[in-house]
Amino acid sequence: MQTVAVVGVGIDVVDVARFGQTLDRTPAMRVRIFTARELAWPLASLAARFAAKEALAKALGAPAGLHWVDAEVHTDDTGRPHLEMRGTVAERATEIGAASVHVSMSHDAGIASAVVILES
Repeated sequence: MQTVAVVGVGIDVVDVARFGQTLDRTPAMRVRIFTARELAWPLASLAARFAAKEALAKALGAPAGLHWVDAEVHTDDTGRPHLEMRGTVAERATEIGAASVHVSMSHDAGIASAVVILES
C-alpha cells in the first residue's frame, strides 16, 4: 500500500473591495495574475481565485520565480474547484513531491478565502 503524505498547506484571505481597487489602479495585473478563462469571472470569484493562487504559492514554499498564470483555477459542472498547474508551478510541485492538489475557495461578506493542500 502506498503512503500519501501532506507536503504543503497554504491559506489566504482577500478583501474583495480592496482587491478590486488594486485591479482598477493597476489594470496590467489582470493579465499577470489571471488566464483569459479566469478573467470571465466576476470580481468576488476573481478574488477567491487570487486567494487560491496565493495559498498554492504558500503550499509550494513561496519560491521566487513562480508565474501566476501557471496556476489556473477551474470549476467542474457542480462548481467544485480544482487547480491546473503547469510551467513554473508544476516544476516546483514536482520538486517537492506534490502529486495531488486539493483546493477549497469561498467568498462572502466582502471576503474571499482559499485553502490548498498538496499531497505526495
